Amino acid sequence: MTRRYFDGARAALRQLLLGYKQIRLSDNESAQERQRAERLREKDRRLALQTQSAAQRGTQDKARRKRRPSVGEVRFGDLRRLSPISRDYGLDRGRPIDRYYIEKFLAGHADDIRGRVLEIKDSAYTRKFGSERVNVSDVLDIEEDNPHATIVADLTSADHVPSDTFDCIIFTQTLHVIYDLNAAVQTLQRILKPGGILLATFPGISKTSCARRDHYFYWALTTLSARRLFAEAFPAENVEIEAHGNVLAVIAFMQGLAVRDLRRRELDYQDPDYELLITLRAVKPNEGS
Repeated sequence: MTRRYFDGARAALRQLLLGYKQIRLSDNESAQERQRAERLREKDRRLALQTQSAAQRGTQDKARRKRRPSVGEVRFGDLRRLSPISRDYGLDRGRPIDRYYIEKFLAGHADDIRGRVLEIKDSAYTRKFGSERVNVSDVLDIEEDNPHATIVADLTSADHVPSDTFDCIIFTQTLHVIYDLNAAVQTLQRILKPGGILLATFPGISKTSCARRDHYFYWALTTLSARRLFAEAFPAENVEIEAHGNVLAVIAFMQGLAVRDLRRRELDYQDPDYELLITLRAVKPNEGS
């Protein structure tokens, strides 16, 4: 009887101790959970403060950019210099800013690059944007020692180049180095097939490098001058002209900065008062039209 009593008491004590351990364990786990929850709340609070601070800074920066600074208040920073950051159009920093607009234009008209295509100096853009749509790729250069050239000719006097030959001509950043603009434009129109398409780009606001003896930069066009020039060779309704750029893109380009120095929205914003690059799409009329 006594033995059974003590065995029962020991069993009850063990249950009591086990329950006490479980309570302590549960209390410890609850304390740890509370600590974790507190750490998460503190982390969320700091993150919210950082987000709020960043938003406030963004709002302040946006307001500062919109506000026209008073005289003497302008901060030039790295741009307060008498020589550009790069004299090589940004090539030594990455992709030049004008090429961003050139390639965006060609990509938007890639379907026009088909059949027999003519390009100046090399066929890089024909290959990049023409793909399998191109049957024959020709390269024109005035220099005979260009290994890529399939046609050697001066566009101002290229009578030996047959008329009505090309389905598409890619004519980027070339017209400004030709003095006789009208003769070159007439040749481009003549050698296109009826229904053929000219895709051309010209510098607007740009560094000229005129001090270099081997560099010829005769003309900087505007949308108005380009439209009048090409309307003498193509019907006006067949000519589409667009300007690309804004004051920030122009400043960056003149300083020799590269595409990666600006944000995409800064590059894509168009201000008609700042024509960094001009693009043109002209279609030769079909016979009888």
